[in-house]
Amino acid sequence: MKVQSFIRAAAVAAIASLGLAACGSGSSGGNESSDAAGPLRVTLANHVWTEQIKAAIPEFEKETGVKVELTQLGEDQLSDQYNVKLNAGSEDIDVMMYRPLQEGKLFAKNKYLADLSDNVKKDSSWDWNDFQQNTVAATTSDGKVVGVPIITEREVLYYRKDLLQAAGISVPKTMDELKDAAAKIKASNPDTAGFVARTGKSTAVTQFSSFLYSFGGDFMKDGKASINTDEAKKAYAFYGGLIKDSGPANVSTDMSWPEAMAIFTQGKAAFYTEADSLYKNATDPAKSKVADKVGFAPLPAGPAGSKPYNIPSWALGINDASKHKNNAWKFVQWATSKERTLATQKAGVPGARTSVWSSSDGISTYPKDLADAITVSAKNGVGHDRPEVVTVSKAREIVGAPIVAAITGADSAKAADQAQSDFSKFLESDK
Repeated sequence: MKVQSFIRAAAVAAIASLGLAACGSGSSGGNESSDAAGPLRVTLANHVWTEQIKAAIPEFEKETGVKVELTQLGEDQLSDQYNVKLNAGSEDIDVMMYRPLQEGKLFAKNKYLADLSDNVKKDSSWDWNDFQQNTVAATTSDGKVVGVPIITEREVLYYRKDLLQAAGISVPKTMDELKDAAAKIKASNPDTAGFVARTGKSTAVTQFSSFLYSFGGDFMKDGKASINTDEAKKAYAFYGGLIKDSGPANVSTDMSWPEAMAIFTQGKAAFYTEADSLYKNATDPAKSKVADKVGFAPLPAGPAGSKPYNIPSWALGINDASKHKNNAWKFVQWATSKERTLATQKAGVPGARTSVWSSSDGISTYPKDLADAITVSAKNGVGHDRPEVVTVSKAREIVGAPIVAAITGADSAKAADQAQSDFSKFLESDK
């Protein structure tokens, strides 16, 4: 009887042990259980941030004993891979670099991202409270933290110091001053545009958004389309008109940032509004003919003030289907630590932690006027730069149509009315 009792007790203990192990195997990084065997598969976008992290991965591997298998892709390839693998519930991706304002709502809706709420609270030295509130809001869904922001950006004004000095023009502080200054410079320099910016129907939406907010509008209000308000119509007409009247001759209507930046860095434009995160393209002598002549300023104020977007452009998340969630969290925690954030920021990548912006070391590699512009923009900024919907690409096509209409000299107010109708129908189906 004693032998049988011992066997039964041992069996119960073994079953209980197996049950605990099974429960722990799929848990998030806060659990101390072991991950499945194999390397940690990390998928990142082609970006300066990625280059900095990639170079430091051997340090992570040495510190943790975790082998990293890195996949690095362009934005379009990245989206295609996520569409295929995440839709199929694949375990081939553990850590994923994603755009909170582009894919965030879709990923949350489809439950692709693991809940990191417990993870971010556990390590006080890592300090979740150090992250900017706008970025935290963008990586939180239904009260759950689903990502950790890694890169931020705001829209600022790039300008040519030499051209303004020659024309006797002060740096514009209002939209009206920007319009007058751009027109004056183009009139006196036939081969130089007064202003350049993105013009593509979809790609211009993010940069146009700051104009929209500064004129008192937004893409949506109380969950409904609001792109044909008086404020929105004035913003469309102003942004498009600025390019039409003071932009490059025979301007294309499919320019994204590389094309617009090229015009500015080749010395062919006086003013350019763009993301601050791209500033090194303008200040690097290897890329810019006007590197030593570029200045930076906050976005000029519209009727509602200066309201540029202030967003996390990229974040790190963990695939909810991953079998390596513990190690995945170790990687996320390491890559977003104060030390690594400071290192990447000094390499020219604007970070999401408040501590790097309040540190003289954190802004030591930035032009002073750019650091000042970022400080102002972060304080006044709006936490989104496109419609906050599930199918963002379609929404951008719709709300961007009046931009193109204004640039080409068509009736942008009429285009805004049509876009309002189209966007309202879209919102009904975008659930």
